[in-house]
Amino acid sequence: MADDKNAPSRKDERVTINKEFESYDAFIAEYVTNISRTGVFVRSKTPLPVGTQVNLRFTVIMDDIETIEGIGEVVRVHDDPAGMGVVFTELSSYSQGLIEKLLVAQRPAASTE
Repeated sequence: MADDKNAPSRKDERVTINKEFESYDAFIAEYVTNISRTGVFVRSKTPLPVGTQVNLRFTVIMDDIETIEGIGEVVRVHDDPAGMGVVFTELSSYSQGLIEKLLVAQRPAASTE
């Protein structure tokens, strides 16, 4: 790949997805669902194109309200429900730990029968 000094830096090409909503309408229009170890689904009336780099910042409710932050890339766009699949490309170890705790807490208990 050619080194283009006039091209914007990779950080400048990212779109921020901040899910600490300023209003109820913003929450209804766009929110994070279906979190996994590798990514999230973001419901959105106007999903971003596949390949778009995004800065992620969203909250989850655990014992307290926690914020997960990282960088991702849009890998799928859906019509029904409208939104986009975002794969994590970079997460802090703290955010990785939060996701792991969240997934373990949601796993059904094993049957002892």
